[in-house]
Amino acid sequence: MKLSAAVVTVLPVLASAHAIAQRVRVNGNDNGELVGIRSPTSNNPIQNVNDGNIACNSGFKTPVSSKVINVKGGDRVGINWGHVIGGAQFPNDVDHPIAKSHKGPTIFYMAKVDNAATAQPNGLKWFKVAEDGLDGSGQWGVDRLISSGGWMDFTMPTCVAPGNYLLRAEIIALHSASSQGGAQFYMGCAQINVSSSGSRSGDTVSFPGAYSANHPGILVSIYNQQGQPQGNGQPYQIPGPSVLRC
Repeated sequence: MKLSAAVVTVLPVLASAHAIAQRVRVNGNDNGELVGIRSPTSNNPIQNVNDGNIACNSGFKTPVSSKVINVKGGDRVGINWGHVIGGAQFPNDVDHPIAKSHKGPTIFYMAKVDNAATAQPNGLKWFKVAEDGLDGSGQWGVDRLISSGGWMDFTMPTCVAPGNYLLRAEIIALHSASSQGGAQFYMGCAQINVSSSGSRSGDTVSFPGAYSANHPGILVSIYNQQGQPQGNGQPYQIPGPSVLRC
């Protein structure tokens, strides 16, 4: 009975190690909590690559913001992650913005829409505009997100066609990815309007459909022979299409 009680006690701690995308900034200017972004109320991940909600998540904090954030080609655009909506779950929350154990890549996608405030995410064509995986020192995109206070940023390509887009920010946590279904997907979608003189969109994919459960960047052990999450001696392959290059 004592063992069972211990297991039950630890479960909420494990479940609380997750994160929610909840803020958008442009050139360092923070638009504020839940402004221009669709943020779920749960910080739990999606673990099925064919889940119908893997495009932008589900169970959004209501009312969903109607703000469409203006972005120019060449701007620095960032999404901020927090352990729960509002940031830390409690004072000295060691799992804010996300647990350090949740190593993996961070990725940005975009999908062209008529109206970013009202567009539905399913059935859209997404192209990748940025990614940050495993570097030569054994540090992951998630490590850099944590060191930046939960922010992940990219430079909006100048060649992107103007118009309304959903901007999909994603973390893939790989600490349990050595068995199928173990990778954890976190995502949130911002509502943006891009002004540029470009015309490109890159290679497009659908969500669900973009990822395979057996992709070597999704079904993978990230641990070396010493048990450190620094890669297993092979280059890490970030899933999805190639990043748009202008």
